[in-house]
Amino acid sequence: MAGGCFDEVRASFWDGGDHYGAQPPLSEEMAEDAQRLLGVRLPPLLLALLRVQNGGAVAAHRDAFPTGVPTSWSEDHVPFGELMGIGRRERMTSLLDTPYLVEEWGLPPAVVLLAGDGHCWVALDYRDCGPQGEPSVTWFEADPYAELVLAPDLASFVGGLTAAASMQSLAVDG
Repeated sequence: MAGGCFDEVRASFWDGGDHYGAQPPLSEEMAEDAQRLLGVRLPPLLLALLRVQNGGAVAAHRDAFPTGVPTSWSEDHVPFGELMGIGRRERMTSLLDTPYLVEEWGLPPAVVLLAGDGHCWVALDYRDCGPQGEPSVTWFEADPYAELVLAPDLASFVGGLTAAASMQSLAVDG
C-alpha cells in the first residue's frame, strides 16, 4: 500500500467515537512480545494500524469484505466490524488469545485471528508463506468447518473493505 493510500487508510480506518475493545496504546515491546508469543512476523500494516488505535471498532465504511460467494454469514460478504488489538485488558479478546481460540474452535494452528465471534473468524493465514512471510487473509467457519481466502495479503484486504450497509444481500439467518 503506497504511502498516500496508507495515510488515507490510517486516518479513516477506526471508528473514532467507539473505543470499546481497544487495548492500551501499542508499544514496540508489546509488538515484539506478541510476535514472539504467536511465532510469526506480523504484517507492518497491521502494526501501523494498531499504533493508531490498539484494536476496537472499525469505521462503518470499512466493516465488511465482499466475497463473491455465499458464506454462513451472508450471500456476498463477511463482517469486519472490529479488529482485535494486542494486549491483556480484562474481558477483551486480543491477538494474544489466538493460540487458545485456535485450539478451542478447531482452527488451523498457523493462523493469527484478527476478528470474530467463535463460529466465524477473519485471520492472517501463514500456512503457505511460513511464519516470516506475508500471510493471506482467510475467513474461517468453525461449525461446520469451512474456509475462504479473502485476500492475498493484509493490504489487499484492507483496501477491499467496504460498508456492510452498501452490500446487496442481508445476513443469512443462523
